[in-house]
Amino acid sequence: MHNLEERVECGEHLAMKALITGITSQDGSYLAEHLLSRGYEVIGLVRPGPLHDANIKHLLDSITIKESSLTNLAFIQSVLRQVKPDEVYNLAAVSNFALYIKDPVGSHDINGNAALVMLEAIRTTNSAIRFFQAGTCQMFGTPITSPQSEQTPYTPVTPYAASKAFAQWMVAQYRTQHKLHASSGILFSHESPRRPPDFVTRKITQAVAKISLGIADELVLGNLDVKRDWGFAGDYVEAMWMINRAKTPDDYVIGSGKSHTVREFLHEAFTAAGITEYERFIKADPALMRTETAVLEADITKIQENLGWRPKTSFKELVRMMVMHDIALLRESL
Repeated sequence: MHNLEERVECGEHLAMKALITGITSQDGSYLAEHLLSRGYEVIGLVRPGPLHDANIKHLLDSITIKESSLTNLAFIQSVLRQVKPDEVYNLAAVSNFALYIKDPVGSHDINGNAALVMLEAIRTTNSAIRFFQAGTCQMFGTPITSPQSEQTPYTPVTPYAASKAFAQWMVAQYRTQHKLHASSGILFSHESPRRPPDFVTRKITQAVAKISLGIADELVLGNLDVKRDWGFAGDYVEAMWMINRAKTPDDYVIGSGKSHTVREFLHEAFTAAGITEYERFIKADPALMRTETAVLEADITKIQENLGWRPKTSFKELVRMMVMHDIALLRESL
C-alpha cells in the first residue's frame, strides 16, 4: 500500500514526505525549499559527522536531519521504515577531482553504490516510493554531436562521470526489472550563489566582486572559449520534482538548451558589477589551459514536451544574481 494511502486510513496529516540525500549541497537546499513551499515534510539524510549547514541554516527549523551511512543497506532500510517517505531524491555526490584521486573507492561508493543501495532498500521495504537520481552531462564524455539528448551514448572520461553512469544504469535496471518508479535527471551545469568557490563560475563572480570593491586586481583563468550549458539550480530542482511526480518514470535531460563560453560569462559578470573595460584584469595561466572541442549543450525537447518544464532564469539573470550576491557578501565582511 502506498505511504500516503496508509496515512489517510490512519487519519494522519496528508503532507507528502520527501527524503533528500545531499541536502546540504546547492541542489539539496534549493530542492528542500521547493518541496517545503509545496507543503512537503522534508527529511535530509547526511553522513555522520559535522553538519555543513551553510546552505540550509535558514531551513533547520523546518526540516528534519538524520544521520546514516549512504552505502549501508541495513541502515538505509531502517531509515525508510522509520521515515516512510513518499519520495526519495538522491543528490549526494563527490564531484571534486582531488577527492577522487585521494579516495577513489570512497568517492565511487557515494556517486555510484549509494544509488544502488537506495534502490535496493526501496525494493525491499516499500516499492511504492518514488526515486530520483541526479545524473550529470559529464556522462556524455566528449560527444561528437551537439546538443545532447537522452539518446546520446554515455562515454564517461572521468572517474566521477563513470560512477554517475553506473548509478544511471542501475536506475534503468530497477525501473525495468523491478518496476520501481525510478527516474533520473541528466543535469547540465547549474549554478547559483550557493555554488562552492572551486567551480569556475563562482571563482569568477567572487573575483569580480573583489575587483569591483578594489580588493583584488586580477582574475586568473584558463581557456576562455570553453562552452557550457549553464542554468540556475533553483529552476532545475523544480524539474527534479516534476520528474519524480510524473505518472511514468523515465530519464530526462535537464538544461537551458543554450551554451555560452567562459568569455561570455566574464562579460556578463563584469557588466553586472559596472566594469566595462575588464580585459586588463584577466590573466591567463597555461597550467589551467585545457583543450576541449566538445560542446556540452542540452536538448531539452523531451522534458518540455512530456512535462512542460523549461528554465525560467536567463543566463544574464543568473550571472547577475551570483555577482550581486558575492558583492553583498563581501561588503558585509569588510
